[in-house]
Amino acid sequence: MGLLATSAMLLAMALPLAGCSDEQGELTQWMEQQKREVKPSVQPLSAPKKFNPQAYTQLASVEPFSTQKLSVALKQEARQPNSLLAAEINRRKEPLEAYPLDSMSMVGSVSKSGRPYALLRVDNLLYQVKQGDYLGQNYGKITKISETDLSLREIVQDAAGEWIERTSALQLQEKAR
Repeated sequence: MGLLATSAMLLAMALPLAGCSDEQGELTQWMEQQKREVKPSVQPLSAPKKFNPQAYTQLASVEPFSTQKLSVALKQEARQPNSLLAAEINRRKEPLEAYPLDSMSMVGSVSKSGRPYALLRVDNLLYQVKQGDYLGQNYGKITKISETDLSLREIVQDAAGEWIERTSALQLQEKAR
């Protein structure tokens, strides 16, 4: 029984392998047929366009962000008779114009000879300002002082580049206890 059983077992294992080799032949034949029938459709690449270098001619012109160009534009703006900046450019700057408005806080108000004054804290220093004084970096001029706030007129550029007036205010800042 040992030899017969071993032979039967080898025969049982060989039969499926024989079937696989037949399927393998069919698969190989089908792939060869597909290779002959299917033609690839690859578009040929177009020739590259010729690059024509251009000489850079703007080297001698004025840089668009230069201070020279800005000063020329400001002078032209100042020459215009209805320009809001004309009077602002020609006057002497006041010390509080070096600071942005959001770095200032109104901490009080006083009245001297019936004239109101606002007390501003800037960089831990106390300043006393009156109506007509300038402060902030947008040509801000104080137009009104009350016990709780001060109003000012600023000159800023709008989205179109035109100079316009806008009003701003500083509110009295009460210290937290």
